[in-house]
Amino acid sequence: MLEQVLNAIEGRQSFLLTSHARPDGDAIGSLLALRSLLLQMDKRVDVVMHDPVPRVYRTLPTADQILQAPQVYGEYDAAILLECDSTQRSHLSGLERYFLINIDHHQSGRAFARVNWIDPHASSTAELIFRLVRATGTQLTPEMATCLYAAVLTDTGAFAYNSTNADTFSLARELTLAGADPAMIARGIYFSHAPAKIRLLGAALSTLSIENEIAWMLVTQAQMEQFGALEEDCEGLVNYALSIQDVQVAVFFREIPGNRFRVSLRSKGKVNVAAVAEHFGGGGHECASGCSVLGDIELAAELVLAQVRLQAETS
Repeated sequence: MLEQVLNAIEGRQSFLLTSHARPDGDAIGSLLALRSLLLQMDKRVDVVMHDPVPRVYRTLPTADQILQAPQVYGEYDAAILLECDSTQRSHLSGLERYFLINIDHHQSGRAFARVNWIDPHASSTAELIFRLVRATGTQLTPEMATCLYAAVLTDTGAFAYNSTNADTFSLARELTLAGADPAMIARGIYFSHAPAKIRLLGAALSTLSIENEIAWMLVTQAQMEQFGALEEDCEGLVNYALSIQDVQVAVFFREIPGNRFRVSLRSKGKVNVAAVAEHFGGGGHECASGCSVLGDIELAAELVLAQVRLQAETS
């Protein structure tokens, strides 16, 4: 699959790069590193996202080069989608007209493009981009290494998820040797939160419920507006519930307009939460997944927690 991606890139000159809506660290870091790689290969590149770059990733090298738009019009030889199981996952319209290249590492990945490289054994999409850099023989610059390290760090839960193995640390070593500063990157991501996020955390923890090995909590739209919080301020809140002793699965419900809840699921490894997310049309990793559910909080919680319990029983 790597060879097919490489051939598709080498045979074309202009590229549109994008990833999923509400991008995370792996999406942003991998996009920026891939952009730098293609520029080194003398390609023309634009990076377009439906949603803005989250605050904690805006200090990554060249993050200011990511464009934000609801749709794409330009003439490109190909569009490369990272971490998407379909073009719809990007929330960008207009992608269908291009030659599509799909690079993903999620278990829920789907071969929707003309060229598909899906490796669920990889710790992150950044790991795949690193392999692509090595395959092209281009220089891994300090800027690229910084972006890739940030992607690996966040997508492995700071090296805490089951996807972390010896290869992950070998990759982290390679990126550090190439110029990534682990302490600086970690500070920028984990110690640069807005006050609104901390207030939101307090509100979420006040709703904390625990049943056996399952914990869940909630943030309402009214609380988001009260604290002036952004969507990105919800990122990572679910991990506080997961950090509780004896809890194996944590669920975070975020109310969004339209009588709907966005659901974040995290696991310590005993329960495959990707299977839970996929039941509701979502997806992700065994230990970190997400989906959305219609209905009020009572219905949403009932539906999701029932699937969590079912999955826990069969694990």
